[in-house]
Amino acid sequence: MNDQIIECVPNFSEGQRPEIIKQITDEIEKVEGVKLLDVDPGYDMNRTVVTFIGNAKGVKEAAFNAIKKASELIDMSKHKGSHPRMGATDVCPFVPVSGITTEECIELSNEVAKRVGQELNIPVYLYEKSAVKPERENLAKIRQGEYEALEEKLKKPEWKPDYGPSEFNAKAGATVMGVREFLIAYNINLNTREEKYASDIAFELREKGRSAREGSKGPFYFKSEKILKYEKDKYPCGSCDFTGKTISETVKHCKDSHNYDLTELLELNGIDPSKPEGQSVKIPGLFKHCKAIGWMVNKFDRAQISINLTNYKITSMHDVFDATEKLAADRGLRVTGSEIVGMVPYPALLETGKYYLRKQHRSIGVPVKDILNTAVQSLGLNDVSEFNIEERVLGLPENPDTALVEMKLTDFVDEVSRETPAPGGGSVAALAGALGAALSSMVANLTANKRGSSVETDKILNGAADKCQEIKNALVKAVDDDTNAYNDFIIAKRLPNKTSEEKKLREEAMQNGLKHAVLVPLQTAQLSYQIIEIAEEVGKAWKPKFYY
Repeated sequence: MNDQIIECVPNFSEGQRPEIIKQITDEIEKVEGVKLLDVDPGYDMNRTVVTFIGNAKGVKEAAFNAIKKASELIDMSKHKGSHPRMGATDVCPFVPVSGITTEECIELSNEVAKRVGQELNIPVYLYEKSAVKPERENLAKIRQGEYEALEEKLKKPEWKPDYGPSEFNAKAGATVMGVREFLIAYNINLNTREEKYASDIAFELREKGRSAREGSKGPFYFKSEKILKYEKDKYPCGSCDFTGKTISETVKHCKDSHNYDLTELLELNGIDPSKPEGQSVKIPGLFKHCKAIGWMVNKFDRAQISINLTNYKITSMHDVFDATEKLAADRGLRVTGSEIVGMVPYPALLETGKYYLRKQHRSIGVPVKDILNTAVQSLGLNDVSEFNIEERVLGLPENPDTALVEMKLTDFVDEVSRETPAPGGGSVAALAGALGAALSSMVANLTANKRGSSVETDKILNGAADKCQEIKNALVKAVDDDTNAYNDFIIAKRLPNKTSEEKKLREEAMQNGLKHAVLVPLQTAQLSYQIIEIAEEVGKAWKPKFYY
């Protein structure tokens, strides 16, 4: 598997017959460049959530093959289950994890949707970021009425599928497909068994907020029994004592005085903004893209705040964790740690580690492993269960066991000395450059953030150390890239060249291989020169006395 990682999470309308799901997941595992991560069946829901990752080519093929197999094995006309559904493959989201942009992933989702529609005759609707119509962004709106309403829905012009026929496919139903952000399932642990305390904090955190209660200013909102409600000619603001005579007045007040959209908040809570009378007054939560509830977990003998972060790039784990610590302290509680359920994207945990290092006035120009360990310790991810970075972080930089950089130093030196052209000067130069970057980072970190070091010096050296780590990692990668590029050129050179067509293909392959073989050492030279410049900058700010 290469550096490009896409997560695909198809939901199949079958959770009671493991042999059916096994045939579907077999189709996924057959595809090169794809790794099956999880199969989570639900008997009562009669639904199975499958998770796999891979590069663009592999994910496209695996998703199509799985949808095809599901359409052959699952008959929606006979399906019964507690979970909303409208197709054999009910929903198939694609999540860009690393090495691919959202726009590229949207294009991929369209390619798969088009193929499913054309080749399998299944109506396909695009949702979330792939949606071409705003009203189709929300999965619940597309799925309204479920499979039972699909036949009539397809007859309506406004529900013409984005791909595939408008004719009802009784066996396969319809499929919803699109690109969404990575969902982080994140639980925060409290030193209490009281579920209502966890719920009280959850309502403060979540985007949809809470119902306002008369006479309650916190911290224990649930102790006030009377919930404020909108009445004719009386529309209270949930955030202050203002009361508008019309809902429009209160909407304007909330925007001008509190900087939030009351109309959006009401819709988020399922309230029609044009007819709010009789509904509870709402107070917005602290975080966008955050869903949260409180519950008691008997297994851990404590209450938890169960959180779904639907866009970690906007609302991070560390921001929610820190806010929870404050809200808990206000209520006389302590946060004992937290728990990530399932996988977490590498960039999310990396940014959390950097956040806490910056908060400590420490350098972020340290090895990735150190940054990730800081994140794990700061969030208390080992509080109720073990958190294994290698197993739980999606997109974690890693090398194959056969990589040169995974060899012992003595073995690498011996390998260079053998009568083979690779590894050669390019790989050795990359390693030398990486060591130079590491030394520059070391000196910067020895001086920065020490007693007597100025704010300006710390800023220069912390930035230098961070850049050194980035270049070090790129040059370590180049150790293998250089040898691999040379080997690709040699493979191209050995291609058959008897016929004119073979000669042409061989020449093209050799030229492409040669270009790649030249670009890697060129990058090594460019990065090494950058290190020389950074080392000079570090040398000017370096203060040996701060070693001690």
